[in-house]
Amino acid sequence: MPDFPPLVGIIMGSQSDWATMRHAAEMLEKLDVAHETRIVSAHRTPDRLREYAVTARGRGVRVIIAGAGGAAHLPGMCAAWTPLPVLGVPVESQALKGIDSLLSIAQMPAGIAVGTLAIGRAGAVNAGLLAAAILAGADAALAARLDAWRAAQTDAVPPEPSP
Repeated sequence: MPDFPPLVGIIMGSQSDWATMRHAAEMLEKLDVAHETRIVSAHRTPDRLREYAVTARGRGVRVIIAGAGGAAHLPGMCAAWTPLPVLGVPVESQALKGIDSLLSIAQMPAGIAVGTLAIGRAGAVNAGLLAAAILAGADAALAARLDAWRAAQTDAVPPEPSP
């Protein structure tokens, strides 16, 4: 992974969210995108959330990926504190299997945008890819790495099923 400053911040509401959010970090590592990870709870550490969000841009962060389960306020509250793009990843909850988180993140009022991804691992992987795509618009080397990753993914699909 390249040296800091991180270009992508990955935040989550609790340690248990790491099981999902690690997939975003792994995707960014595959694409050689500098990133950082933090536990920042909208409910239990609101001052930490505010500090993280308001200082992110000044520290070089260009995109924030925020994973949250249950009421899932973290992505929206983060977006309220920063002008940076915030990508919300709903973490699967026990009670409603992440549907609650998905709806909480997706239902942002007009004027405070949060890009909402799929529930769980797929959403975290795609958040990493989307963050890289956002950054690739101003980074030709990253664009080439992203193109190569996509080409490798295409090449890995066989034209016919194995017997």
